[in-house]
Amino acid sequence: MSLSTSPIVTPKHASTLILLRDSAQGPEVLMLKRSGLSDVLGDAYVFPGGKLDADDFQLDPRISLDEPLALLKQRISDDACDAETAAALFVAAIRETFEESGILLVNGATAPLCEQVARGLREGASFSQTLSASNLMLSVSALAPWSRWITPISSLQAKRFDTRFFVARVPEGALGRHDGHETTASAWMRPRQAMDRYWAGEIKLAPPQIMTLVDFSDERDVESILAAARSRVPPLVQPVILQGEDGPKLCYPGDPDHDQPLRAMRGPLRLAIRNGRYEPEKGFAAFFE
Repeated sequence: MSLSTSPIVTPKHASTLILLRDSAQGPEVLMLKRSGLSDVLGDAYVFPGGKLDADDFQLDPRISLDEPLALLKQRISDDACDAETAAALFVAAIRETFEESGILLVNGATAPLCEQVARGLREGASFSQTLSASNLMLSVSALAPWSRWITPISSLQAKRFDTRFFVARVPEGALGRHDGHETTASAWMRPRQAMDRYWAGEIKLAPPQIMTLVDFSDERDVESILAAARSRVPPLVQPVILQGEDGPKLCYPGDPDHDQPLRAMRGPLRLAIRNGRYEPEKGFAAFFE
């Protein structure tokens, strides 16, 4: 096998927020189906998220964030990330989640306040402007960094992202809903349930979502996921694409053909790409071995 030698596209900063809630059968995650018109993960079920905007840097952290910049930088666990960018990563995760699902993580959130922010955005104001006008403070403390994914290098990949995945418990009573534009469907699913639906061909998933759901599959409740996030440095997952006679494969840290020798997450260390689907070489059960 040989590594891809495609021209390198610089990845853009992005954030994703995995919203969690407890159910009688275990933790559930909110998943949104991206529009088929999207040029990134069209028709796939994803967690809310997107790339950083310039506006994500505009909030005054002293009045709009419930944790100081120094602590947010510390919690990102990346020496190369400055404090302002670290804060923007938290802000972007909350902003994108609100825009795509209607769930707003702010201190003292009420339905009228959320509608006030939504109305401001519809009228053309920026997220930072609407928050400042409403004197709202983002609950960045509710977010725990879970992992960091960097899109692999590929000749077919015109866009690459350096994405921080966060986890958070959904505010009580918040259900979430798709926006009808960027996202066309929404569902709360248990991790194993989502994987079963993926394998049955009912839904489309991308590798970061697949491997994150596998990583969650043994967790008994939301608190166990949050505790795991708080107790570790978020692992860096930068897949490598291998080209072979039987088709391309994604390999992850810990795989013999990856330059990072230590495993970063649960699940298989290698996924074959077959007919647009990502599969362990030994079949579905290998996701959970």
